[in-house]
Amino acid sequence: MKKVETLIGLKNAGVIAVVRGATKDEAIQASHAIIKGGIFGIELTFTVPQADEVIRELATAYKDQPEVLIGAGTVLDATTARLAIMAGAQYIVSPSFDLQTAELCNLYQIPYLPGCMTITEMQTALKSGVDIIKLFPGSAYGPSIVSAFKAPFPQLNIMPTGGVSLDNMADWFKAGVVAVGVGGNLLAPAAVGDFDKVTQVAKQYAAKLKEIKG
Repeated sequence: MKKVETLIGLKNAGVIAVVRGATKDEAIQASHAIIKGGIFGIELTFTVPQADEVIRELATAYKDQPEVLIGAGTVLDATTARLAIMAGAQYIVSPSFDLQTAELCNLYQIPYLPGCMTITEMQTALKSGVDIIKLFPGSAYGPSIVSAFKAPFPQLNIMPTGGVSLDNMADWFKAGVVAVGVGGNLLAPAAVGDFDKVTQVAKQYAAKLKEIKG
């Protein structure tokens, strides 16, 4: 039931923070700062140096807090996915759909969230056992596209990433998404070492989510 629990956890988390960083240390500090601010979904990208070590460290640090979910992002192939899963990643996110990665994640009962932009890509992903589709980049569309995708596929669970902000977050949820991925504006202060500011911004997102979900 691990996979089901993680999927429910992702929906409950609501906001998934896409963590990039120039160094391993920056990514770890940023992740702690985000969780401190009340955002419990971390997508640690494989563009971070020694990403698997960062995932291992975070997964260990939060193992007694089941509401905190540590996942891997920018996973381009099944080899990287397995490396992430072995390090403790609870879910795998890709910028695009990859069948071998989907199959590997199914084998380990780990949710796979591939980036899709078209109905064809979404249909392929659904047939391969994907539970949540990452609409990427969300900025290319906007919230109104969600109902268009859900017309032929009402069973679609969508998580937009890219272009989600405090200003339009409510519109995305109103449109029917299960969660949102947030990166840029949340992580910007981390690049200059201002981790307190990262926590502040995370608190704003957490408060906004609470307001949206009532």
